[in-house]
Amino acid sequence: MDSIDVRELRNVLGAFATGVTVVTTIDGEGQPRGFTANSFTSVSLDPPLVLVCLAKTAATRPVFEAAAGYAVNILAEDQRDVSRTFASKVEDRFATVDWRPGPAGNPVFAGTSAWLDCSMHQTVDAGDHVILIGRVRGCGHAPVNPLGYCRGAYVTFGLEQKAMEARGRQTLVGAILERDGEILLVETANGGFALPTAETLGKPGRSDGLLHRLAGLGAAADLSFLFAVFDEDNDRRVSIYYRGKLLDGPSMGQGARLVAFDGIPWATLPSDAVRSMLQRYVAERREDEFGVYVGDEVSGTVQPLSRAV
Repeated sequence: MDSIDVRELRNVLGAFATGVTVVTTIDGEGQPRGFTANSFTSVSLDPPLVLVCLAKTAATRPVFEAAAGYAVNILAEDQRDVSRTFASKVEDRFATVDWRPGPAGNPVFAGTSAWLDCSMHQTVDAGDHVILIGRVRGCGHAPVNPLGYCRGAYVTFGLEQKAMEARGRQTLVGAILERDGEILLVETANGGFALPTAETLGKPGRSDGLLHRLAGLGAAADLSFLFAVFDEDNDRRVSIYYRGKLLDGPSMGQGARLVAFDGIPWATLPSDAVRSMLQRYVAERREDEFGVYVGDEVSGTVQPLSRAV
């Protein structure tokens, strides 16, 4: 059997976006216990079964293997601190959350996007993990955005939804695409440079879409994350910029080129807003800590995409 590079496998699996949960139970002494997990999925609707995976090296493994059941708390986008707490070695983790017993008696948190309380249906040995299959005894959800996780960082789906709710206004969708420390820039009619933009994100075959524009440049890209959303032209236009990897291209003679960070022609960029945004990208890329800017071309806030603990 061919050997698998563990680091590469981790990177591949990390490309699958998930939610973030805290799995809880009551131990043999009547105390609440829990851990942060994104290895949660549904198994069956009839009977109603779900599963979570727990590392065999986890300190809580004996507790959960012996438990009568567990609850899955699907965290809301404002509960990053809860995720960090239950991924840490803080002793009294439950002192930081408001919780109550669910229908099956396991701790259910307040303020979550959704929750499921389960009795233990089956445990399965699986390599370096144990699979805990639970039978759902009660569940609930709230109209709040869930907390997401992808490629080692928390992501906020609400920002994506807000960005696309710009009905009645002109939109400009752009991308900051990097490969090996170089940024893709396109030449403008006045001899300057700009980031690739279009009226919509679109599909490759749609002439006004960013993906079609990139294809015309001979560029293939992975648009991984939202990077900035800001209003321009007295709120008549909303600009939406993604960041991602340039996978291929650009083709020669298509009016695009790769430019190193220290060679970016700042003075020729189309606006102060784009210049400021790209300067932030370069600074955050060097620190490998990204955020999402929300505001207008003059002022706003950067909401961080925190790395996992």
